[in-house]
Amino acid sequence: MKLTLADPILLKDSITVISELVSEARFKLSRDGVELVAMDPANVAMVIFRLLSSSFTEYDIDQDMQIGVNLANLKQILRRASASDIITLEVTGDNKLQIQLKGSSTRTFSLPLIELDEKEQRIPQLSFPVCITTHSQILTDAVADADVVAESVTFAAEPEKFSIAAEGDLSKAHVEMKSGDQTKIQSESTAKIKSKYSIEYLKKMLSASKLAGEVGIFFNQDYPLKLEYKAVDKLLLSFILAPRVEND
Repeated sequence: MKLTLADPILLKDSITVISELVSEARFKLSRDGVELVAMDPANVAMVIFRLLSSSFTEYDIDQDMQIGVNLANLKQILRRASASDIITLEVTGDNKLQIQLKGSSTRTFSLPLIELDEKEQRIPQLSFPVCITTHSQILTDAVADADVVAESVTFAAEPEKFSIAAEGDLSKAHVEMKSGDQTKIQSESTAKIKSKYSIEYLKKMLSASKLAGEVGIFFNQDYPLKLEYKAVDKLLLSFILAPRVEND
């Protein structure tokens, strides 16, 4: 196995985001690309990551394989990569992941592969009557506004309107977005749909905004939320977040 990536930011920033939710993970490598599906320890959030083979300048895999990695350790190594470095990943004979950063100098790191006992995570089949696409920064700012007053936020959608609201003991915050150039709303329901989510988890997920200019927002009444960040022909970073119960 030998993978060479000319744009280190794709991997570096993705692992930084994922490591906020998951400490250890299993990567599946196939001819199509590198994939990770993992749950956070509290079983509240799932992360789905795909780095497509088309994003690599060299992608040499003899057969499908899986490797377990400590993400905190991997993040520390990738933090040493500058934007102009070329990253090469190889699995060595002594069961280690070798990471080479090549720029003005060539630096080589070795990370032990780990055995993970947990069962393979399956992506749940979810049905979403609401799909909202907006600029990543718009959603990030709206959740930051809600974070000023509360620990949870309510997403609400109507055919032409999407709102984010939060309510603390004394304070309230409300952000409204109408369907237009910056925000597109597709709803199969004429009724208002709303669901509440943890701001703490959302903030970790929204740091993926640095990877994609747009975010897809999918939810249903008192139902899991799905956020989707895409860089065409390069990567997908998606999250599923369990709803907060109304009497929390």
